[in-house]
Amino acid sequence: MTRQIVSVVGGKDAAGTDTYESTNPARITEVVARVGLADAQAFADACRTAKEAQREWAKVPAPVRGRVIASIGRLVEANAEALAHLVTQEIGKPYAEALGEVREIVDTCDFFLGEGRRLYGQTVPSEMPDKKLFTFRNPVGVAAVITAGNFPVAVPSWYLVPALLCGNAVVWKPAEYAAASAHAMYQLFAAAGLPDGVLNIVFADGVQTFRGLELALEEGTVHKVGFTGSSEVGRKIGELTGRHLQAACLELGGKNPMVIMPDADLDLAVEGALFSGFGTAGQRCTSLGTVIVHESVHDEFVERFAQAVQNAEIGDPEQDVLAGPLLDQKFADRYEEYLTWIQPHHRVVSGNVGKIANESPRRDFTGDGGLYYHPVVVDGVKPTDQLFLEETFGPIVGVTTFETLDEAIELANLPGYGLSSSIYTTDARHAWKFREGISAGMVSVNNSTSGAEAHLPFGGNGKSGNGSRQSGIWVLDQFTRWQAMNWDHSGHLQKAQMDVVDIAPDMSFRL
Repeated sequence: MTRQIVSVVGGKDAAGTDTYESTNPARITEVVARVGLADAQAFADACRTAKEAQREWAKVPAPVRGRVIASIGRLVEANAEALAHLVTQEIGKPYAEALGEVREIVDTCDFFLGEGRRLYGQTVPSEMPDKKLFTFRNPVGVAAVITAGNFPVAVPSWYLVPALLCGNAVVWKPAEYAAASAHAMYQLFAAAGLPDGVLNIVFADGVQTFRGLELALEEGTVHKVGFTGSSEVGRKIGELTGRHLQAACLELGGKNPMVIMPDADLDLAVEGALFSGFGTAGQRCTSLGTVIVHESVHDEFVERFAQAVQNAEIGDPEQDVLAGPLLDQKFADRYEEYLTWIQPHHRVVSGNVGKIANESPRRDFTGDGGLYYHPVVVDGVKPTDQLFLEETFGPIVGVTTFETLDEAIELANLPGYGLSSSIYTTDARHAWKFREGISAGMVSVNNSTSGAEAHLPFGGNGKSGNGSRQSGIWVLDQFTRWQAMNWDHSGHLQKAQMDVVDIAPDMSFRL
């Protein structure tokens, strides 16, 4: 049954001014949800509503807010299968991966429920007598959170859970093509007892969202912006918030390298490259971009990797498959553009290229009328190639070679992204040298470029982000502001750096 979905602001449904149809990419004629889209003014109105609600929410003791987060975790856990099936239906993510994504919400709640009792400040010694110094974490106010749809519930939880725990109100704008999954997640959060207006969900297209965010920043009703999406849009968000003296939390794209050393366990490396490159059909910000393999093991690795890709199951995401369809038609269109980056000097080693269909099947699978594409491995990629330098959001992985680890690190850093990275080696010296030289915010040793645990800092540098981090205790700095307090009980004015007792040493002393 097709769902009818609209924004929810202040606990009330808000009718849209336009309609978007979210379809099942495995069967593109199946409409999962009809979504009412808001305009810029409605987004700005939601931010005003959130600002009013935030004042009272911030007064709720942090340990009590932590218990609300605990309730969210238990509600998600109790509804895990239903939510995962909805994610699979709406964006074509294999069910096993969708279930893991839902589990990540639970893990995030389990971590942050305790932070309600650990929003610690410090008692700091003063340089003067009868004076006490303190620090406190205060909520920022209203957070506007804009998320992509490739992880329609896990990634939003990285923003929503800590933001709410810290006493903020949130206006969340999810991707339209994942609206049903987002709306279901909103319902679970609301069922935990959040007061009306503390969490608001607004469905809108990119143009209206940007204009609405601009209005809200001008009005002073948004105090933090979180954005997950492309580097191109992230730059625009960063510029907009910068004009209002804010630093957005930006989690952007990646061109994630995997270095294969001559001493690597090649079976393990192939397994990691297969999941990194083609899990979620290569539509993760942490998906493998380029395998940088030592020349001495290049031929053997490529042969094994190509065979593994050819043997992998692509198909119905409700089944046990490596990958299902692409997320939405716009991603399929973009992916077909990436395929034009394959040049005559490249060698496709994985078989067919392009859409899986009757005229180009994958064994006996013909695509079932969905947005299914052949996974592609391109050997012979050069550092000057567009395929090497730019993010390719979809099931395509490049392969190049190196002679020395220094060269491999230079190649890994060359595209200018800095999200995730991986090295396969059995020599600890190689692992530590790679860690020191790589610009990525996340490093894996003998593991894939994809897969983050809920209590480690997640984020990137360069074209992958502005250095902000999500997850774990590190994200608290995104949703709180430090406040310093000094309390002088001496009974007279003591001036810092001026009225400090000086104990003079005898600098002429010698043994």
